[in-house]
Amino acid sequence: MLNFGTSRTQPRATRSISIGGGMDYLDLKTRGNFIGKVFLAAVLTTLCIIMIKRYPSLNSPSPFSVHEAGVTHVLVTGGAGYIGSHATLRLLKHSYRVTIVDNLSRGNLGAVKVLQNLFPEPGRLQFIYADLGDSKSVDKIFSENKFDAVMHFAAVAYVGESTLDPLKYYHNITSNTLLVLESMAKYGVKTLIYSSTCATYGEPEKMPIIEVTEQKPINPYGKAKKMAEDIILDFSKNSKMAVMILRYFNVIGSDPEGRLGEAPRPELREHGRISGACFDAARGITPGLKVRGTDYKTTDGTCIRDYIDVTDLVDAHVKALEKAQPAKVGIYNVGTGKGRSVKEFVDACKKATGANIKVDFLPRRPGDYAEVYSDPTKIRLELNWTAQHTDLEKSLQVAWKWQKSHRDGYGVSSRI
Repeated sequence: MLNFGTSRTQPRATRSISIGGGMDYLDLKTRGNFIGKVFLAAVLTTLCIIMIKRYPSLNSPSPFSVHEAGVTHVLVTGGAGYIGSHATLRLLKHSYRVTIVDNLSRGNLGAVKVLQNLFPEPGRLQFIYADLGDSKSVDKIFSENKFDAVMHFAAVAYVGESTLDPLKYYHNITSNTLLVLESMAKYGVKTLIYSSTCATYGEPEKMPIIEVTEQKPINPYGKAKKMAEDIILDFSKNSKMAVMILRYFNVIGSDPEGRLGEAPRPELREHGRISGACFDAARGITPGLKVRGTDYKTTDGTCIRDYIDVTDLVDAHVKALEKAQPAKVGIYNVGTGKGRSVKEFVDACKKATGANIKVDFLPRRPGDYAEVYSDPTKIRLELNWTAQHTDLEKSLQVAWKWQKSHRDGYGVSSRI
């Protein structure tokens, strides 16, 4: 049988054809591919050089990831919330660099957008959507950014809700503070401004409250905050970290220029601040205002509280940041030093809004206490801070102006 196949003694892929001059066809092809690759690499390298020269930022790290001389970078946890957003605004106005971390469970993305529009310059403000209860996320945030200080606001903060869901409060406040503190220690962040509360005092026998008044909290919110304070104080005994703990009282008001305000979740109205409840009633969102407790041992039977304007409160935080000293702990009450009853507050709210608010008087709310107001002497002497916005009606008028023009809050969904 005839064999029409061609017998090969070397594989096709490695055979070469001599074309004279001592050079094989395979060598030409290989050298051609090599030259092409060298040419392509040269072109790409040239393009990269041109891009780097034209856009230097491509070759430089994020300003948030480096320490910069003359610039203080502050991490504001809960910076999308009512108090945190006002604190961020004040810090930015004072030329601080700010990173907001918030999971938006209580905060507002709209507040962040307002701040971003006010300070659009690179390196001024960044927002990180993250949950401080996730240890890996917290570590990643601290590893990728160089913070000089932390203002720790992030917390659930409703007394009534804390009695219904105490575990949420211990986890969110106490555990999360521990994670933040651990990352601060690990990455060498030197200053902590901790946002605490007068709820850690409980119901003292003597008024006004001073910083050494015994802390005997009576609700899970106050207990969780005190536990977080204890963790911070224990850590500070063997640390050079500068620590300031601010125990503040009932917050009211909003940004005087109308850029920010209070916009709680609708489903949390029942647990929210009395100012929000008054405004909801004045706008007809709710049928009236519910005042819980009229049988307390006070002049008119309703609770007495120390109402502090948010503008004054954030000023105290910035003063604390400026005065913080390494290896020292400062603890301060932040209040006006004057107590006002709930009935007085309702009357002021009616005048501020011009609305005839219907008031329903109901039994006491679990976890509430009769009378709480501060003695602000220590913070006045040591931080040179005094509340400036002490006219209750005027503070409510400022807040009401924002509420009227923001019926739907910030009008931006906070869902990510």
